[in-house]
Amino acid sequence: MTFQVTVTPSGRQFSCEADETVLNAALRAGIGLPYGCKNGACGSCKGKILAGSVAHGHHQQRALPELEAAQGMSLFCCAKPQSDLTIEAREIVASGEYPVKKMPTRIAKLEKLSDDVMLIALQLPANERLQYRAGQYIEFMLRDGKRRSYSMANAPHNDEHITLHIRHMPGGLFTDQVFSTMKERDILRFEGPHGSFFLREDSDKPVILLASGTGFAPVKAIMEHLIYLESSRPVTLYWGGRRPADLYMHALCEEWAGKLPYFKYVPVISNAAADDHWTGRTGFVHQAVMQDFPDLSDHQVYACGAPVVIESAQRDFVARCQLPKEEFFADSFTSEADLAS
Repeated sequence: MTFQVTVTPSGRQFSCEADETVLNAALRAGIGLPYGCKNGACGSCKGKILAGSVAHGHHQQRALPELEAAQGMSLFCCAKPQSDLTIEAREIVASGEYPVKKMPTRIAKLEKLSDDVMLIALQLPANERLQYRAGQYIEFMLRDGKRRSYSMANAPHNDEHITLHIRHMPGGLFTDQVFSTMKERDILRFEGPHGSFFLREDSDKPVILLASGTGFAPVKAIMEHLIYLESSRPVTLYWGGRRPADLYMHALCEEWAGKLPYFKYVPVISNAAADDHWTGRTGFVHQAVMQDFPDLSDHQVYACGAPVVIESAQRDFVARCQLPKEEFFADSFTSEADLAS
């Protein structure tokens, strides 16, 4: 059975099969709804059902609490229609600008950035190019049908390769291979680009970049894109880690801060040990933003990292720092453990 979905406030419409998620149907129709993990864990695709009903597949309680569901909120990445729908969602004009491709790739380089973070450089086939926006991600297609998602760590105009920053998750199906058996010239397959986490270029508002751990990867790509644009928008990057070694490209951020008059870098460590000799900011990274910017009403925030960091930042920035909720853009890095919880 096919149902009709109407998006407000734009009034655009698309068809959705009964066994298809609202998000997939929208993307298939070229309508750019926001999304991140596509697994019901990050909440990026959340919108409101104004008319009609949906059935939700497996999702995380924190992404759609019972109270929100009772108020008509929905995770469009795992919601399947049971009738015609009218939904309220913020459309993203540029999200479908580049086609999603399935491509083979060869490992061009493996480089340890820290004890548990590996840089992988991917070489595309000759005469092939992946068009994407800085901040988006790709999905590796594994042999057993499973997929693993990683953000591009470089802007599309900045390197002959696509680079990724992959943290080792002990016992992880893919990351164990990355840190043990994977070698240069191995061939993988991926699909992309995906995601709606990228710079909104139609604004001149000051930018807060917020990263935790390897959430730095897409933030780095966005920063490189701002440099490429020769943008003069004020940018402050907050990068949080448990220990100083977690800030595995600290020197690059300091280099940007030394060269770019509009850029400021604030590293934040939550669990420094005595032998780290850390003298910088401490505590939770999103709270450092709040200390420095108690009023975010005229800012845009781009945040990437662990779900708890993203959820805390969005909640507190909107409720306590007057950030307009439509000016918070996020990519929540969800692991298989997050999806199973």
